[in-house]
Amino acid sequence: MTMTTPHALAARLLTQSIALALAATGVVQAQDGAATAAPAGDEARLATVVVTAEKRSEDVQEVPMTVGVLDATQLENLHATQLSDYAGYLPGFTVVDGGSPGQATLGVRGITPLSAGSTVATYIDETPLGTSSNYGGGAASILDLLPYDLQSVELLHGPQGTLYGAVALGGVLRYVTKRPDLDQFSGRAGGDVLTIDGADGVGAAGRVRVNAPIVPGKLAFAASYGRQNLPGYTDNVRTGDEDQDDRTQSAGHVQLYWKPNDAVSLRLQGIQSRNDSDSAAFTALDPATLEPQFGDLENDNFVPEPFRKDVDYLNGTLEWDLGWADFVSATSYSETEQHSVLDASLIYGVIFPLIGLPEAGISAVSYDLKLYKTTQEFRLASKGEGAFDWRLGVFYTDENSKQDQAASAQFLDGSSIPGLDPLALISLPSTYEERAVFGDATYRFNETFDLTGGLRYARNEQTFSQITSGALTGDTNVPGDSDESVTTWSLSPRVHLAEDQMLYLRVATGYQPGGPNLALPDVPPSVDSSTLTNYELGWKAMLDDNRWMLNLAAYNIQWKDIQISAATNGLSYLANGGTARSSGFEVSTAYTPFAGLRLGFNGSYTNARLTEDIPSLGGVDGDSLPEAPKWAWSATADYVFPVRNGWTGRVGGGVRYVGDRFSSIESSANAYDEDSYAVLDLNADVSNERWTVRLFIRNLTDQRTYTGFTALPNAGTGEVSRINAVPLQPRLIGIGFDVNF
Repeated sequence: MTMTTPHALAARLLTQSIALALAATGVVQAQDGAATAAPAGDEARLATVVVTAEKRSEDVQEVPMTVGVLDATQLENLHATQLSDYAGYLPGFTVVDGGSPGQATLGVRGITPLSAGSTVATYIDETPLGTSSNYGGGAASILDLLPYDLQSVELLHGPQGTLYGAVALGGVLRYVTKRPDLDQFSGRAGGDVLTIDGADGVGAAGRVRVNAPIVPGKLAFAASYGRQNLPGYTDNVRTGDEDQDDRTQSAGHVQLYWKPNDAVSLRLQGIQSRNDSDSAAFTALDPATLEPQFGDLENDNFVPEPFRKDVDYLNGTLEWDLGWADFVSATSYSETEQHSVLDASLIYGVIFPLIGLPEAGISAVSYDLKLYKTTQEFRLASKGEGAFDWRLGVFYTDENSKQDQAASAQFLDGSSIPGLDPLALISLPSTYEERAVFGDATYRFNETFDLTGGLRYARNEQTFSQITSGALTGDTNVPGDSDESVTTWSLSPRVHLAEDQMLYLRVATGYQPGGPNLALPDVPPSVDSSTLTNYELGWKAMLDDNRWMLNLAAYNIQWKDIQISAATNGLSYLANGGTARSSGFEVSTAYTPFAGLRLGFNGSYTNARLTEDIPSLGGVDGDSLPEAPKWAWSATADYVFPVRNGWTGRVGGGVRYVGDRFSSIESSANAYDEDSYAVLDLNADVSNERWTVRLFIRNLTDQRTYTGFTALPNAGTGEVSRINAVPLQPRLIGIGFDVNF
């Protein structure tokens, strides 16, 4: 019996749509150069997009890597409240939905987890959030933050080991928050009412933000709060419970910003995020046909499968202009608690007759995760003047996490089975401590050519124990510990072909930390880091007097010492399992043919495959990696036009396409072919200086497809009797408003 990781998130028009999108035009341009359309009457040019991907503010067109950007307006137009709402507008970005907000697996350019550790790092502004180790459930747990108080969301493609360090193996997802305004009081409030096809109830959302200078020009306070209740749309044919997957999201954000003089600023902030789902949005599929077993949007779970995630985050960032250099200190403390339940009756309950009981029973597996994380980073950077530019930094993190799992044994009436309940109790306390030093330097040979190189040295120390009891596992207490040092680097030459055209080459590495293993015979005492090397060639250009943005990138990623989960005597451990390669290209373009109209297209081709066999996972050299569609693209448009009496109208829409992919490694026993799909989203609003009234529709054609598979194998025979599949959210229609005060 292997239960040491949260239940796997395994495997999981066109012409008419574009015509509609252009007629009632689109919402976002998600990749490099993201910008909203200019209001009617303004000059037809794309706006400059400033990002902080390299921990300094700069034009995204000057950053020598692919950076996806969604700004606050784009998120608002989409009515995006979780990552799966806008993942399709960031080609190369994979979000495997786990059935509720906060529960998903992330991947970039085909690099998705094959163990319990994450391959994409998550940051809020300057500091990381979430676990760096393999024992905190990071692969299946994400931050779904309501975006009402966000400046933008940035996605950095490719390994980011030099500036971002651990877990930034495939890339980095950054939530950039709005900074308080020191001079102007402002406030905004809004609400939405929405319906979802298949749901009997109506959803509602409310939000408010206030910015208040305390000492004008020197000290300001800002606070925001948002809450959304979404109706469920999954019915339980066993219990008769309708719309069992109701869910609630909320987020609060408070900030204090102090700028005593032009040289020094201090920003203090706290964020509280809550995601709460009554049950997961699973549809039961037949494993042979991949068709619904009981009907559309129906399951027959014996027990509810709730999910709750609470995140409390505190941060302080000090910026100090020393005259000869800029100093930054970024400190954070976060607490994360997560609870989820998987109905395992078809896994364990079905084997009760094999051990003497008269009939099958009920089994529920609960997962409780707690993470306490402290980080500190100090950076010193030159002023960026002259031919030579440099930056130095140190980083420290300390994590304490605990993962508790419990599997029950119950009769069909829900009562406990004496002598068998609990089936298993497993506790995985762990610690992770890391110290790192990093730096990079840029030399500008002339106005045309410059070269940037970076280096990071990190050392981590970890401890963990696996403590078990119960009828199936017996009593064990097996400790483990490890320490390792990892060096990563990057090199980026740039050639400025013209004032608004840049050619770059980027070679960069990243890593997923190793960690301790069980102290058991034939099990290595620790697992090594998994490492990536990315070779990327790109071209970024602003053409036609800044009316046309065109960015191209081709890459080849070498993945070594892939971390996988293996098992012995019913206990899970980590191992290094071979190599893989991901190669492909990405294109991003935006065009403003005239003032007010903005068109965009993003596309990616990804060929992510094993280059060695991984027998323990059933993987064969040449197999496609899980959840890595070869083709993905989005087409968008947005049209802004004057109405009358100071009112402005806007209509928009977008088409997002995701190609065929496998839910697990292609040749593994539980790999299922997930079909391609295309989805159309539309939105429109009218606004003046104070009011905005909007209409938004996601998944207009009510496309039915599935974005995450969990196989339920019989523990006695190994035969999969059912697949829990997460459907793409059915058609959502909503109206809303916002008012400035």
